[in-house]
Amino acid sequence: MSQQAPNDVICRYLEDAIAAEHNFENMLRGNAKEADYPAVQALFEQHADETKLQYQRLEARLEALGGKPSGLKSFLAHMFGMAPKTAQLGHDAAERTAQDLMMAFAVENSEIAMYEEMICACEEAGDEVTAQLARDIQAEERRAAELVWAQIDPVARSTWRKITAVAAEPQRMAA
Repeated sequence: MSQQAPNDVICRYLEDAIAAEHNFENMLRGNAKEADYPAVQALFEQHADETKLQYQRLEARLEALGGKPSGLKSFLAHMFGMAPKTAQLGHDAAERTAQDLMMAFAVENSEIAMYEEMICACEEAGDEVTAQLARDIQAEERRAAELVWAQIDPVARSTWRKITAVAAEPQRMAA
């Protein structure tokens, strides 16, 4: 393993976070356009706006440390960001919003973990400014994950009723 300068490692973590956030903003905006439920559409749009502000703050910090966003990382994040949509193949179009909520919840939790790693690295390096930025964004991601989670149950139940034409009373399936 090669030795890396602490500043270089922190800049790399910032580049990764910028690429992830930029990709997630695009995903959220697409999800908002597809959403069948006004509350979910508003949630996706609001968090896309928040995500844009997050990566702008990350870019500003990266530039303050002498770095610049990586075009290659942004491209790769975009390419890999398309993969979760393939999981929707074979699902009814009515299930799209529920599927998008599940993906958004997974991404939010991945970002929470990503920022935890960044916080640890920054604390080890003595970079309290970047650590605090990561803590602030991590808290925003936690709130967003909670909001997304709160929508999964009602959307999944509504979707179930749409695609099965089953009334609101739960049915027991034979074992």
